Amino acid sequence: MVTVLLPGPLRGEAGGASRLTVAAAGSLRGVLDELAVSWPRLARRIRDERGELRRYVNVYVDGEDCRHAGGLEAPVPDGAEVQVLPSVAGG
Repeated sequence: MVTVLLPGPLRGEAGGASRLTVAAAGSLRGVLDELAVSWPRLARRIRDERGELRRYVNVYVDGEDCRHAGGLEAPVPDGAEVQVLPSVAGG
């Protein structure tokens, strides 16, 4: 099992949950694919139409930025925590 941690701005797309559990492990792509089955609106906030991570969304697997660990192919071991953080801009 993998735990997906969601910040406040994304919780509305997951029924208000701050943590979601998915059975998928192996790669970040697999975790996000499974997430999309139960929470499709959340999945659209994380990935674009081509299935790539949106530019303004940062994803960490056990604290490591997935973009430095293989992107969507980043390994996600069983028991891992995946944290999704949309960038916040100000001005």
